[in-house]
Amino acid sequence: MKLLTQLGLYFHTLRYLKLIQVWARIAIHFRSSGLDLRPVPSRRLLLKDWCIPIPREQSQITIDRFRFLNVEHQIASADDWNSQGIEKLWLYNLHYFDDLNARNAINRNPWHLNQVDRWIKENPIGIGVGWESYPVSLRVVNWIKWCLSGHEMTAGVRNSLALQLRFLSRRLEVHLLGNHLFANAKALLFGGLFFDGCEADAWYELGNKIISGQINEQILSDGGHFERSPMYHSLLLEDILDLINLHHAFGKSINPCWHEVIAKMFAWLSAMTHPDGEITFFNDSAIGVAPKGYELVDYAKRLGMQPSFLPSVRSGLLLDSGFARIEVGDVLIFADVGSVGPTYLPGHAHAGTLSFELSIYGRRLLVNSGTSEYRNGAERVRQRGTAAHNTIRVDKSDSSEVWASFRVARRAQAFGVRYDDNVLTGRHDGYVRLKGKPIHSRRWTALQNSLIILDELSGEGSHFIEAFFHIHPYWRPRLIGNNVCELVNSDGSDSVIVDLDSSMAWRLEPSTWHPQFGISLPNMRLVGDRHGEFPIQLLTCISWPCKS
Repeated sequence: MKLLTQLGLYFHTLRYLKLIQVWARIAIHFRSSGLDLRPVPSRRLLLKDWCIPIPREQSQITIDRFRFLNVEHQIASADDWNSQGIEKLWLYNLHYFDDLNARNAINRNPWHLNQVDRWIKENPIGIGVGWESYPVSLRVVNWIKWCLSGHEMTAGVRNSLALQLRFLSRRLEVHLLGNHLFANAKALLFGGLFFDGCEADAWYELGNKIISGQINEQILSDGGHFERSPMYHSLLLEDILDLINLHHAFGKSINPCWHEVIAKMFAWLSAMTHPDGEITFFNDSAIGVAPKGYELVDYAKRLGMQPSFLPSVRSGLLLDSGFARIEVGDVLIFADVGSVGPTYLPGHAHAGTLSFELSIYGRRLLVNSGTSEYRNGAERVRQRGTAAHNTIRVDKSDSSEVWASFRVARRAQAFGVRYDDNVLTGRHDGYVRLKGKPIHSRRWTALQNSLIILDELSGEGSHFIEAFFHIHPYWRPRLIGNNVCELVNSDGSDSVIVDLDSSMAWRLEPSTWHPQFGISLPNMRLVGDRHGEFPIQLLTCISWPCKS
């Protein structure tokens, strides 16, 4: 049975792939390992000033010690660049070289010169994590940014940079597409303008062709990124601003539609940002990876733009990306009312359909559990699972079959989404694979001092249902009787009452919230469960005193 289950997961995962992804995965095994050692192109001269991009936080602690994802490791030998004892995402970050352009980087210039020189000597061409196309792409951009910011690039570094670009141009991540392919193309544009000559022009043309097509595909009509992650949306917005910066510096014209795209992306990001200034945690999202909204706004202004960081909707649907935002008085509600998408690239998706987050009085109250790691294992699957989100689970099954690090088999499809006068409704079919073909419907009704949530589970037969409400660590919950929960903030100045459906058995249990990679903070979650014959209705009312 276990083998059949595994085969089913593979079948329902692979059937969504594009044909080009399948062919590209096969082609990977037939790539030539030959090295192109032709003379490297010369540098192209800057025509205008380079605008210093958004700095990252310092990640190089000493000459050979680094901190990524809130974890420190020493990289003392050549073998350490590919250590089997270090998480691969951490190693990816090591090979990005973000610290070259981080805060106060000038003070660490001797370390950076040593690190670049070590990387070239200790990472032979085509061998190891650092030669995978994604870290190559980010490193190429960081090395070029470093040089454009006033650092001298030696002949050896320039030679390595050109070899990396040649390597990358033949190993584009077409098997993955999405943000990976965009990063590949961005690196080719950087290399194509940094270097001069026919080879560099070919890199530029290839990168420009990819970027033009991918912007049209990846940025939806409502301004959201099609992988439905606020974190990756922010990273892609930074990418486009970097490309505008690059084109200005080398006197190259840009596609006029980029400015329109940027305006829509800013409006979407504003709509999906909590009052604390940080992003919502839908799908793979965490703080500390992408720039903050105000940093992106400042960067755009320094590039001569006039960005507006006003939400595209204060209350309404972001229908193309599958989210909703409701703002009423002291409360802001964000809801996931979309399907897993894009279908051929669900690697950053969570099984959180019809989940929501809630901020009150400017602070988060109900939260999705966030993302702290990409490592394949039980914790990664748990964080992506339905129970880590503020929604309903049926028969212990996830609404979408998330598995491994970045896989999804059968997926919940959202439908019947409507919004009218602070009433939001949506449904999904993620449980129709179960006996009795259950459908989950949810209606949020936002009033001046309360939020009423009605869950309906249609279908047939007896099922086990669970409801989850994850509480931000700032709030202290206590159950009053069988079906009332009081939430009081840390200083005791505010309280919220949650009236829970009396047909369920409710309990408070410890959980974890993951605001950043490598961080797990203790919090509490409300869990209710019951067996029952479908159809079933559940009613929850969250109320608070009005201040505004």
